[in-house]
Amino acid sequence: MTLQAPGVDVGQPPHQPAEHPGTGVRALLRRRPLTSFFTLAFALSWIAWTPYVLSRNGLAAWDLTFPGGQLGSQLLGVLPGAYLGPIASALLVTAACDGREGLRAWRRRMTKFRVKWTWYAVVLVSVPAVLTAATSVLTGRAPAVPPVAVLAAFLPGLVLQMVTTGLAEEPGWREFAMPRMQDRYGPVTATLFVGVLWGAWHLPLFLTEWGGPGRDAFTVLEFLVTVVAFSFVMTWIFNRTGGSMPVVMLSHVSVNNFVSVAWTDVFPDAGPGYSGHAFLLASVVAAAVVLAATRGRLGLASPTPRSH
Repeated sequence: MTLQAPGVDVGQPPHQPAEHPGTGVRALLRRRPLTSFFTLAFALSWIAWTPYVLSRNGLAAWDLTFPGGQLGSQLLGVLPGAYLGPIASALLVTAACDGREGLRAWRRRMTKFRVKWTWYAVVLVSVPAVLTAATSVLTGRAPAVPPVAVLAAFLPGLVLQMVTTGLAEEPGWREFAMPRMQDRYGPVTATLFVGVLWGAWHLPLFLTEWGGPGRDAFTVLEFLVTVVAFSFVMTWIFNRTGGSMPVVMLSHVSVNNFVSVAWTDVFPDAGPGYSGHAFLLASVVAAAVVLAATRGRLGLASPTPRSH
Protein backbone atom coordinates (compact mmCIF):
# COMPACT_ATOMS: atom_id res chain seq x y z
CA MET A 1 0.00 0.00 0.00
CA THR A 2 1.41 3.40 -0.94
CA LEU A 3 0.84 6.30 1.38
CA GLN A 4 1.99 8.92 -1.08
CA ALA A 5 -0.02 10.46 -3.89
CA PRO A 6 1.79 10.60 -7.24
CA GLY A 7 4.15 13.51 -7.25
CA VAL A 8 3.17 14.71 -3.76
CA ASP A 9 5.03 14.26 -0.50
CA VAL A 10 2.42 13.54 2.17
CA GLY A 11 5.06 13.40 4.87
CA GLN A 12 6.13 17.03 4.83
CA PRO A 13 3.72 19.63 6.26
CA PRO A 14 4.10 22.99 4.51
CA HIS A 15 5.18 24.87 7.63
CA GLN A 16 8.35 22.80 7.99
CA PRO A 17 11.55 23.11 5.99
CA ALA A 18 11.75 20.98 2.89
CA GLU A 19 14.83 19.17 4.08
CA HIS A 20 16.12 18.04 7.47
CA PRO A 21 19.81 17.37 7.83
CA GLY A 22 21.15 14.20 9.32
CA THR A 23 20.68 10.51 8.95
CA GLY A 24 19.21 7.71 10.99
CA VAL A 25 15.76 6.91 12.29
CA ARG A 26 15.05 10.33 13.78
CA ALA A 27 16.00 12.10 10.57
CA LEU A 28 13.71 9.76 8.62
CA LEU A 29 10.81 10.45 10.98
CA ARG A 30 11.36 14.19 10.63
CA ARG A 31 11.53 14.06 6.84
CA ARG A 32 8.40 11.92 6.50
CA PRO A 33 6.28 12.40 9.65
CA LEU A 34 2.95 11.33 8.16
CA THR A 35 4.31 8.39 6.21
CA SER A 36 6.22 7.34 9.32
CA PHE A 37 3.14 7.64 11.51
CA PHE A 38 0.90 5.60 9.20
CA THR A 39 3.53 2.92 8.70
CA LEU A 40 4.26 2.59 12.41
CA ALA A 41 0.57 2.63 13.38
CA PHE A 42 -0.18 -0.28 11.08
CA ALA A 43 3.00 -2.26 11.79
CA LEU A 44 2.93 -1.98 15.59
CA SER A 45 -0.76 -2.81 15.89
CA TRP A 46 -0.79 -5.65 13.38
CA ILE A 47 2.28 -7.29 14.92
CA ALA A 48 0.79 -7.01 18.42
CA TRP A 49 -2.53 -8.41 17.18
CA THR A 50 -0.94 -11.47 15.59
CA PRO A 51 -1.29 -13.73 18.68
CA TYR A 52 -4.94 -12.72 19.02
CA VAL A 53 -5.63 -13.41 15.36
CA LEU A 54 -3.91 -16.81 15.46
CA SER A 55 -5.46 -17.83 18.81
CA ARG A 56 -8.69 -19.74 19.30
CA ASN A 57 -10.34 -16.34 19.56
CA GLY A 58 -9.47 -15.93 15.90
CA LEU A 59 -8.21 -18.38 13.29
CA ALA A 60 -7.45 -21.10 15.86
CA ALA A 61 -4.01 -21.70 14.36
CA TRP A 62 -2.50 -21.63 17.86
CA ASP A 63 -3.67 -23.59 20.90
CA LEU A 64 -4.20 -20.39 22.85
CA THR A 65 -7.38 -18.87 24.22
CA PHE A 66 -7.54 -15.37 25.65
CA PRO A 67 -9.45 -15.49 28.98
CA GLY A 68 -12.38 -13.47 30.22
CA GLY A 69 -14.99 -14.18 27.60
CA GLN A 70 -15.50 -11.87 24.66
CA LEU A 71 -14.98 -8.66 26.64
CA GLY A 72 -11.91 -9.95 28.48
CA SER A 73 -10.32 -11.39 25.37
CA GLN A 74 -10.81 -8.14 23.48
CA LEU A 75 -9.25 -6.14 26.30
CA LEU A 76 -6.28 -8.51 26.42
CA GLY A 77 -6.08 -9.21 22.70
CA VAL A 78 -7.15 -5.96 21.03
CA LEU A 79 -6.16 -3.20 23.44
CA PRO A 80 -2.36 -3.79 23.54
CA GLY A 81 -2.15 -3.50 19.76
CA ALA A 82 -4.45 -0.50 19.73
CA TYR A 83 -2.23 1.37 22.19
CA LEU A 84 0.97 0.31 20.42
CA GLY A 85 -0.36 1.61 17.11
CA PRO A 86 -1.87 5.10 16.68
CA ILE A 87 -1.12 6.73 20.03
CA ALA A 88 2.40 5.33 20.44
CA SER A 89 3.27 6.18 16.83
CA ALA A 90 1.93 9.72 17.21
CA LEU A 91 3.98 10.27 20.38
CA LEU A 92 7.13 8.84 18.81
CA VAL A 93 6.93 10.95 15.66
CA THR A 94 5.95 14.07 17.60
CA ALA A 95 8.93 13.63 19.93
CA ALA A 96 11.28 13.10 16.99
CA CYS A 97 9.97 16.09 15.00
CA ASP A 98 9.12 18.65 17.68
CA GLY A 99 10.83 17.51 20.87
CA ARG A 100 9.55 18.38 24.33
CA GLU A 101 7.69 21.46 23.15
CA GLY A 102 5.79 19.35 20.67
CA LEU A 103 4.87 16.85 23.38
CA ARG A 104 3.69 19.67 25.65
CA ALA A 105 1.52 21.06 22.84
CA TRP A 106 0.18 17.55 22.22
CA ARG A 107 -0.75 17.25 25.91
CA ARG A 108 -2.53 20.62 25.83
CA ARG A 109 -4.69 19.55 22.91
CA MET A 110 -5.41 16.19 24.50
CA THR A 111 -6.66 17.93 27.67
CA LYS A 112 -8.65 20.70 25.99
CA PHE A 113 -11.80 20.17 28.02
CA ARG A 114 -12.73 23.86 28.10
CA VAL A 115 -15.11 24.21 25.20
CA LYS A 116 -18.76 25.24 25.20
CA TRP A 117 -20.75 22.81 27.34
CA THR A 118 -23.24 22.49 24.51
CA TRP A 119 -20.74 20.39 22.56
CA TYR A 120 -20.72 17.74 25.27
CA ALA A 121 -24.51 17.84 25.46
CA VAL A 122 -24.93 17.62 21.69
CA VAL A 123 -22.62 14.61 21.40
CA LEU A 124 -24.08 12.77 24.39
CA VAL A 125 -27.66 13.26 23.20
CA SER A 126 -27.37 13.25 19.41
CA VAL A 127 -25.36 10.05 18.98
CA PRO A 128 -27.86 7.74 20.77
CA ALA A 129 -30.77 9.69 19.25
CA VAL A 130 -29.52 9.43 15.68
CA LEU A 131 -28.62 5.74 16.03
CA THR A 132 -32.03 5.04 17.54
CA ALA A 133 -33.78 6.89 14.72
CA ALA A 134 -31.74 5.08 12.07
CA THR A 135 -32.52 1.69 13.60
CA SER A 136 -36.22 2.53 13.81
CA VAL A 137 -36.22 3.45 10.11
CA LEU A 138 -34.50 0.22 9.13
CA THR A 139 -36.49 -2.13 11.36
CA GLY A 140 -39.84 -0.37 11.32
CA ARG A 141 -39.97 -0.80 15.10
CA ALA A 142 -40.27 1.79 17.83
CA PRO A 143 -37.50 1.77 20.45
CA ALA A 144 -38.17 0.23 23.85
CA VAL A 145 -37.33 1.94 27.13
CA PRO A 146 -34.18 0.25 28.45
CA PRO A 147 -34.17 -1.14 32.00
CA VAL A 148 -32.68 0.84 34.85
CA ALA A 149 -29.61 -1.41 34.94
CA VAL A 150 -28.73 -0.40 31.39
CA LEU A 151 -29.13 3.29 32.18
CA ALA A 152 -26.95 2.85 35.27
CA ALA A 153 -24.24 1.13 33.23
CA PHE A 154 -24.25 3.73 30.45
CA LEU A 155 -21.98 6.34 32.07
CA PRO A 156 -19.41 3.84 33.46
CA GLY A 157 -19.34 2.19 30.04
CA LEU A 158 -18.68 5.55 28.44
CA VAL A 159 -15.76 6.23 30.79
CA LEU A 160 -14.29 2.79 30.03
CA GLN A 161 -14.61 3.39 26.31
CA MET A 162 -12.88 6.78 26.66
CA VAL A 163 -9.77 5.30 28.28
CA THR A 164 -9.66 2.30 25.96
CA THR A 165 -10.97 2.90 22.44
CA GLY A 166 -10.93 6.70 22.51
CA LEU A 167 -7.48 7.12 24.01
CA ALA A 168 -5.98 4.34 21.91
CA GLU A 169 -7.17 5.56 18.51
CA GLU A 170 -8.02 9.25 18.33
CA PRO A 171 -4.71 10.80 19.49
CA GLY A 172 -3.20 9.28 16.35
CA TRP A 173 -5.81 9.49 13.61
CA ARG A 174 -7.50 12.75 14.56
CA GLU A 175 -5.01 14.64 16.72
CA PHE A 176 -1.80 13.84 14.83
CA ALA A 177 -2.76 12.99 11.25
CA MET A 178 -5.82 15.14 10.47
CA PRO A 179 -4.33 18.62 11.10
CA ARG A 180 -1.29 17.81 8.98
CA MET A 181 -3.37 16.34 6.18
CA GLN A 182 -5.84 19.26 6.26
CA ASP A 183 -3.04 21.79 6.14
CA ARG A 184 -1.88 20.40 2.82
CA TYR A 185 -4.90 18.86 1.10
CA GLY A 186 -7.94 20.50 2.64
CA PRO A 187 -10.58 18.91 4.87
CA VAL A 188 -12.41 16.67 2.37
CA THR A 189 -9.38 14.96 0.85
CA ALA A 190 -7.71 14.68 4.25
CA THR A 191 -10.82 13.11 5.76
CA LEU A 192 -11.12 10.58 2.95
CA PHE A 193 -7.44 9.63 3.27
CA VAL A 194 -7.43 9.32 7.05
CA GLY A 195 -10.84 7.64 7.09
CA VAL A 196 -9.78 4.92 4.65
CA LEU A 197 -6.59 4.20 6.59
CA TRP A 198 -8.42 4.27 9.92
CA GLY A 199 -10.84 1.67 8.60
CA ALA A 200 -8.14 -0.48 6.99
CA TRP A 201 -6.17 -0.49 10.25
CA HIS A 202 -8.98 -2.59 11.79
CA LEU A 203 -8.91 -5.29 9.10
CA PRO A 204 -6.98 -8.04 10.99
CA LEU A 205 -9.56 -7.85 13.77
CA PHE A 206 -12.23 -9.16 11.42
CA LEU A 207 -10.39 -12.48 11.59
CA THR A 208 -11.21 -12.62 15.32
CA GLU A 209 -14.35 -12.63 17.46
CA TRP A 210 -14.07 -8.83 17.51
CA GLY A 211 -15.62 -8.91 14.05
CA GLY A 212 -18.72 -10.65 15.36
CA PRO A 213 -20.51 -13.76 14.10
CA GLY A 214 -21.23 -14.33 10.43
CA ARG A 215 -18.67 -11.82 9.22
CA ASP A 216 -18.07 -11.74 5.49
CA ALA A 217 -16.80 -9.43 2.77
CA PHE A 218 -20.00 -7.36 2.89
CA THR A 219 -19.58 -6.80 6.63
CA VAL A 220 -16.03 -5.55 6.11
CA LEU A 221 -17.08 -3.27 3.23
CA GLU A 222 -19.97 -1.89 5.26
CA PHE A 223 -17.60 -1.14 8.12
CA LEU A 224 -15.12 0.64 5.84
CA VAL A 225 -17.80 2.81 4.24
CA THR A 226 -19.23 3.61 7.67
CA VAL A 227 -15.96 4.76 9.23
CA VAL A 228 -15.11 6.91 6.22
CA ALA A 229 -18.54 8.57 6.39
CA PHE A 230 -18.30 8.99 10.15
CA SER A 231 -14.85 10.54 9.70
CA PHE A 232 -16.48 13.56 8.04
CA VAL A 233 -18.57 14.13 11.16
CA MET A 234 -15.51 13.78 13.39
CA THR A 235 -13.50 16.19 11.25
CA TRP A 236 -16.30 18.73 11.56
CA ILE A 237 -16.37 18.30 15.35
CA PHE A 238 -12.58 18.54 15.53
CA ASN A 239 -12.51 21.78 13.54
CA ARG A 240 -15.51 23.43 15.20
CA THR A 241 -14.21 22.77 18.73
CA GLY A 242 -10.73 24.07 17.92
CA GLY A 243 -9.23 20.59 18.09
CA SER A 244 -10.75 19.53 21.43
CA MET A 245 -9.73 15.88 21.64
CA PRO A 246 -12.02 15.09 24.61
CA VAL A 247 -15.06 16.03 22.51
CA VAL A 248 -13.73 14.18 19.46
CA MET A 249 -13.07 11.07 21.53
CA LEU A 250 -16.51 11.34 23.12
CA SER A 251 -18.18 11.39 19.71
CA HIS A 252 -16.37 8.18 18.73
CA VAL A 253 -16.93 6.22 21.91
CA SER A 254 -20.56 7.31 22.25
CA VAL A 255 -21.29 5.11 19.25
CA ASN A 256 -19.42 2.13 20.70
CA ASN A 257 -20.99 2.57 24.10
CA PHE A 258 -24.56 2.84 22.85
CA VAL A 259 -24.21 -0.28 20.69
CA SER A 260 -22.43 -2.26 23.43
CA VAL A 261 -24.53 -1.24 26.42
CA ALA A 262 -27.98 -0.18 25.29
CA TRP A 263 -28.77 -1.18 21.71
CA THR A 264 -29.93 -4.74 22.39
CA ASP A 265 -32.36 -3.58 25.09
CA VAL A 266 -33.63 -0.64 23.05
CA PHE A 267 -34.26 -2.90 20.03
CA PRO A 268 -34.64 -6.43 21.47
CA ASP A 269 -36.27 -7.83 18.34
CA ALA A 270 -33.78 -6.45 15.81
CA GLY A 271 -31.39 -8.85 14.10
CA PRO A 272 -27.68 -8.86 14.97
CA GLY A 273 -26.64 -7.00 11.84
CA TYR A 274 -28.96 -4.04 12.26
CA SER A 275 -26.66 -2.08 14.55
CA GLY A 276 -24.05 -1.96 11.79
CA HIS A 277 -26.67 -1.05 9.19
CA ALA A 278 -28.00 1.72 11.45
CA PHE A 279 -24.51 3.13 12.03
CA LEU A 280 -23.92 3.15 8.26
CA LEU A 281 -27.19 4.97 7.56
CA ALA A 282 -26.65 7.49 10.35
CA SER A 283 -23.05 8.17 9.29
CA VAL A 284 -23.84 8.65 5.61
CA VAL A 285 -26.75 11.00 6.33
CA ALA A 286 -24.75 12.99 8.90
CA ALA A 287 -21.76 13.24 6.56
CA ALA A 288 -23.98 14.51 3.74
CA VAL A 289 -25.52 17.11 6.06
CA VAL A 290 -22.22 18.53 7.35
CA LEU A 291 -20.68 18.53 3.87
CA ALA A 292 -23.65 20.43 2.44
CA ALA A 293 -24.01 22.80 5.41
CA THR A 294 -20.32 23.71 5.45
CA ARG A 295 -19.86 23.64 1.66
CA GLY A 296 -17.05 21.17 2.09
CA ARG A 297 -15.11 23.19 4.66
CA LEU A 298 -16.15 20.86 7.52
CA GLY A 299 -15.83 23.66 10.05
CA LEU A 300 -12.30 24.62 9.00
CA ALA A 301 -11.74 28.36 9.00
CA SER A 302 -10.78 29.93 5.71
CA PRO A 303 -7.00 29.87 5.35
CA THR A 304 -5.11 33.11 5.84
CA PRO A 305 -3.35 34.15 2.62
CA ARG A 306 0.37 33.59 2.86
CA SER A 307 2.93 36.11 1.76
CA HIS A 308 5.48 34.94 -0.76
